[in-house]
Amino acid sequence: MLAPGDAMNPQDQPGFAPPRKIIHLDMDAFYASVESRDNPQLRGKPLAVGGSPESRGVVAAASYEARTFGVRSAMPMARAVRLCPELVIVHPDFSKYKEASQRVMAILRSATPLVEPLSLDEAYLDVTQNSWGEPLAMTVAQRIKQTIKDELRLTASAGVAPNKFLAKIASGWQKPDGLTVIAPERVESFLQKLPVEALWGVGPVTAKKLRTIGIERLVDVRTADPAQLAQTVGSLAEWLVQLSHGVDDRPVEPNRETKSISSETTYAKDLTDWREINQQVQLLAEEVADGLKRKGLRARTITIKVRYKGFTTVTRSHTAEYFTDSRPDIVNRAQTLLERTQAAERPVRLLGVGAHSLKAAEVPSP
Repeated sequence: MLAPGDAMNPQDQPGFAPPRKIIHLDMDAFYASVESRDNPQLRGKPLAVGGSPESRGVVAAASYEARTFGVRSAMPMARAVRLCPELVIVHPDFSKYKEASQRVMAILRSATPLVEPLSLDEAYLDVTQNSWGEPLAMTVAQRIKQTIKDELRLTASAGVAPNKFLAKIASGWQKPDGLTVIAPERVESFLQKLPVEALWGVGPVTAKKLRTIGIERLVDVRTADPAQLAQTVGSLAEWLVQLSHGVDDRPVEPNRETKSISSETTYAKDLTDWREINQQVQLLAEEVADGLKRKGLRARTITIKVRYKGFTTVTRSHTAEYFTDSRPDIVNRAQTLLERTQAAERPVRLLGVGAHSLKAAEVPSP
């Protein structure tokens, strides 16, 4: 733990607003943990939840035992088995995960109504004011973690910080079953330790670009030439400068509307076979359809993204007259859109499928 608490120093200035107390809670290896909880024979074994390696399935979640072999979510299951021959594979049961998620979210809402779920297994909480009248966010996080452990027999990691950006980083600092607190007076020392990849929106490709202009650490963004930074990352520049100073004013939004659901994969080796590319699009489309069902949503618009070798990226989109969460329908539309690209003619580095124009699924989908 980085600090013993998150108590603030008193401030006498008129209009002073004390730092917010934000928790980011992330369930540990959620799908895999639920499966091993419910089946004692799986405990302590390298476990992956996902599709069959024979049918080009992908890893939806991996236990920490599997991760020591390099197995990660979104990885092709065939590759996961090559990395870990003793890997135990379990087909996902989303109804079970959704039930566990609902119980987790209920525990979070017992502490504060300001809960912003990000997925089935993670959420932000603003506990500046909380139902328990607890002044220390660290204590709130400890109580939440213990309640989840007692009632669901699952573990969660939590990060406590003055804003979302820092809380998200903190929750991953000591996984699994971790708790990291970044008190306001410790923010600067924490930022000094972080690589440039810690910045929101900076993936491997953007990090490589930033390193070419001398930005290795998060705090290096502060002293970068503004024109050069803008040329390198475009409109992201201003946001990265803010984050490099530890500034993130976004509130926790308990009623945040889901605007889209998507799934994408970057391949270690470029795909050149049409049948394989088509099959990968099918898998991604099925993941999107399953995501819609889990969230009780349907979509009118389906999009695909194709990134060719050389990082040229194209998107294709189709909007129907009806809303759907049907697997066959979404797969068919995604594969039809794929035919409007140069996939296979040009090597494919990344594929993605997304669902947009969403509404609640009130009646059975067509």
